[in-house]
Amino acid sequence: MKKVYLAGPFFDDDQIARISRAEEALFNNPTISDFFSPRKVNFPEEKEGTVSWGKKVYQKDIDELEASDVIVAVLDFKDGFVDSGTAFEIGYATNIGKPIVILHENNGIINLMISNSIVAYFKDANDILQYDFDKLKTIPYEGPLI
Repeated sequence: MKKVYLAGPFFDDDQIARISRAEEALFNNPTISDFFSPRKVNFPEEKEGTVSWGKKVYQKDIDELEASDVIVAVLDFKDGFVDSGTAFEIGYATNIGKPIVILHENNGIINLMISNSIVAYFKDANDILQYDFDKLKTIPYEGPLI
């Protein structure tokens, strides 16, 4: 059983709905022992948006990325771009040798740097629910690239 880090934006209702579907799928997947979702982290002693808040969020996310076995990243192309925090998390995970699974419910093109760094690509959260994270079967992205 694997521990998962769930990367993805959660800045509007559509993004929150996508992250929620991924959280539910991970929670119910029998090959997942635990998962970390950054949107559920709260530092009530800090004012959101401040430098001290940002340092705590950054360090918590880095610690959880390093402690995870697998990263699941929800891609969300808004205004033609993937969320910069999610892109950072994918790059960091690649650098430290963590396998990456992509959930990309929105239509859109994928950057070649992301498509070439992943183990599996899915278009539906139900696929995350059914995926065997212990085996990590390769399921490549085969669409258009930028």
